[in-house]
Amino acid sequence: MNVFKVVKTFLVIFLAQQCFGQMPLDTVESNLGKMVLYSDQSWELIQDTTFDGVLNRDLHGIMSSPDIGGPFLMKWDDNDCYTRVNNLTKLKDTVWLCLEDDSHGSFTIPIDGPVTSRYKYRNGKFHNGIDLDLETGDTVVCAFDGVVRYSRNNSGGYGKLVIVRHYNGLETYYAHLSKLLVFSGQKIKSGQVLGLGGNTGHSFGSHLHFEVRFYDSSINPEELIDFKKQALKKTNLLLHKTMFRPGVTPSDQWREKSNGSKEYVAKKYYKVRAGDTLSAIAERNRTSVSSLCRLNGLRTTSILQIGQNLRVK
Repeated sequence: MNVFKVVKTFLVIFLAQQCFGQMPLDTVESNLGKMVLYSDQSWELIQDTTFDGVLNRDLHGIMSSPDIGGPFLMKWDDNDCYTRVNNLTKLKDTVWLCLEDDSHGSFTIPIDGPVTSRYKYRNGKFHNGIDLDLETGDTVVCAFDGVVRYSRNNSGGYGKLVIVRHYNGLETYYAHLSKLLVFSGQKIKSGQVLGLGGNTGHSFGSHLHFEVRFYDSSINPEELIDFKKQALKKTNLLLHKTMFRPGVTPSDQWREKSNGSKEYVAKKYYKVRAGDTLSAIAERNRTSVSSLCRLNGLRTTSILQIGQNLRVK
């Protein structure tokens, strides 16, 4: 047996024991990475700690150059949605992406459902993606081949969220899921199930919130996808600075005070429970029914759904 492999295996076992406390019995190589089997019949995936998150070296070389306005960074962070360091409105040239090729498969629509909300300003805030209708429990699949970067319950409004980084240079976001079926570091294919649709986070009814991002900056998914035909509009995508909005839209707002000055106020949401009414929710949150209706696009006669998230501030 190769001495290096023996030492490496024992090192993996030792690190796993230090981190997780169980007695490891064996290691198994899989297409997901090295798995360690423990004495309590549990297992753990030991991920490659040398992976820097770059899946397309040629593209990253271009984006790292000052000649194009960079360097633009591509961090690998499975705890945060964004790095918040890139501003693609500073691009000095057009960037070409090949969206699908023989090496990394083709495109698959994430869910077979109609578009219910587009990439636009909505209720005073920019909606950074496309909403696709579904029923809670419907399977949601990956758009392109790639590696899962983020798979967890997000406290910023996305609910249960999966982010996949792709070989073509893009990242796709799948939000408001009811169940996560993949984990960070997992390789995934186009069309492979990554979760079940739902209504988690700041969501008003079951749907998939789908985003397309390039080096953290959102772009209109309809620049590349025909959602009616459920297919790519073109294999090649040309990106230029006018396609990007500066920064990441915050989940907060400015409110004008009576003296004309402005104050920064965080948005607040309330999850509807059994027996709730608009008047009761308004009283509980020190607001008015008319304000609730205005913030959530409701009428005074609207029927509330248990589990529905209402913005109250």
